[in-house]
Amino acid sequence: MQVNLKVVAGPYKGRIFSFTQHDSFLIGRSRDAHLYLPDDRYFSRNHCLLEMNPPRSFLRDLNSTNGTFLNGQRVANAYLNDGDRIQCGETILIVEVTTEESRDLSETTQDAIPKRPVLVMVECLNCGRREQAPASTPDERLTFLCEDCRIELKRSPQAIPGYDTVRLLGRGGMGCVMLGRQQSSGRAVAIKTLLPEFAISEKALRRFMREIDVAAALKHQNIVEFIDRGTHNGVVYLVTEFVDGADACKLSEMSGGCLPYDDAISIVSQSLDALSYAHAQGYIHRDFKDQNILVSGHSPNLTAKLTDFGLAKSFTHSGMSGVTMAGEMAGTLAYMPPEQLRNFRDVKPQSDIYAVGMTAYSLLSGSLALELSNKHNVNDTIRAIFEQPAVPLRERAPHVPVPVCEIIDRALAKDPAQRWQTATAMRNALLHCM
Repeated sequence: MQVNLKVVAGPYKGRIFSFTQHDSFLIGRSRDAHLYLPDDRYFSRNHCLLEMNPPRSFLRDLNSTNGTFLNGQRVANAYLNDGDRIQCGETILIVEVTTEESRDLSETTQDAIPKRPVLVMVECLNCGRREQAPASTPDERLTFLCEDCRIELKRSPQAIPGYDTVRLLGRGGMGCVMLGRQQSSGRAVAIKTLLPEFAISEKALRRFMREIDVAAALKHQNIVEFIDRGTHNGVVYLVTEFVDGADACKLSEMSGGCLPYDDAISIVSQSLDALSYAHAQGYIHRDFKDQNILVSGHSPNLTAKLTDFGLAKSFTHSGMSGVTMAGEMAGTLAYMPPEQLRNFRDVKPQSDIYAVGMTAYSLLSGSLALELSNKHNVNDTIRAIFEQPAVPLRERAPHVPVPVCEIIDRALAKDPAQRWQTATAMRNALLHCM
């Protein structure tokens, strides 16, 4: 499917911006905005951000001075539907959801009559409940879990064929993680269940599985080993090695909010080694954070392993997540660099470097590098990512040597060109300081 933004009033009248996969669209006076309005003082520098994941889309006003209006009402955030009218100042955009992807946008006109999605009946693969869902064609086959089953399966995950469930390890935005045992070998494993938030096509599900298989090729001592994947009663599951320990975020909490200096640097250095290997293979993590670093052993002999390599991207692009900025995955946004929020699709290794800097900053200081109040929301966080320079680490962690603070501060530069250009370079700099 495709979502179009048709500009019907304002300086860009007649333009059509089309989206066929997960992406973002920034409006404002910032030169980096996709709809760039430098001379209209009605707009804030970063006015509003739209997240597109056809057929769904979501609007966030970034605490703009004059507001963003949806169908005549000022909104802070809202899901968008076909036919919705977005207005900022004199600029008006119409949201259009179609089933056909435009091959040549130059031939797209305001008067073209697009094919709209059709509503079909889908059956929950877990309980059999029937609901309506949008589809490209009346005979499109969709995979669906109802909301009640999603809640129940997150609270009490079902068993996966071929594996015994030992205990629940944690819950997240995508599903649950369980400690399991492989029946054929007796091996302890981690089972991650992924619960599609919306009905998705079987084609999209197959694409997700292919992407997971590709990422499974990563073999490194600091990357969690992939073992198996599949689906069961509408639940997607991934099986990996079990790391007997805790993630870096929990370790930090158990240490009073931040880790001892040597432990933090060891964890970050090992993570950079993993990223260096993955980047050389053409993979980008996209969701690097302390919760995705699993740590085993005891200080000073800690072993760090990265998990969920590329999972956020694959889960989102398949359509299973809907829109991430509106869901539980919004907590990840604080670790994302500005360019990843502006353009979800085109992410470079330097975006992972920024997330490493944010993670290292948190592990060493117990706080994020952004100046946010206790009452901040997602809109505040996004605006801070775009506009706030990082607070120098030395101000929050005076016990950390100045050269190490400078290395981490450089990773947090807003401009990707000013950061460390490779994970190897950042790791070598840290090791040199050690």
